[in-house]
Amino acid sequence: MLQAIILILLCQLAGEITVLLLNLPVPGPVLGMLLLFGGLLWYGQMPPALKHFSDTLLRHLALLFVPAGVGLMAHFSLVARDWLPLLAALVISTALALVVTMLVLAALIRAQDRP
Repeated sequence: MLQAIILILLCQLAGEITVLLLNLPVPGPVLGMLLLFGGLLWYGQMPPALKHFSDTLLRHLALLFVPAGVGLMAHFSLVARDWLPLLAALVISTALALVVTMLVLAALIRAQDRP
């Protein structure tokens, strides 16, 4: 399991360094995740240690939301002051995500139906 943790952290580090060196407008961990995905595609299968670690991490995913909840409570006065723009941003971004997902799904279904 230690190898899997090291692999994930190395991919995140590579993403962070790449973002800093190339001044990319993408978070380093996102680029690191893409690097890990590309590596897994190239390797062709999921290493057992990585599968075990990722399954364990997903089982405890709810714990990762605790810091966000604490941050909301710590800055509740800011949230209360700016609730309308926050609500608008949440509703609009959710609607956009749903529309984009529907369009991509429709395009994929059309592409799959073609001979």
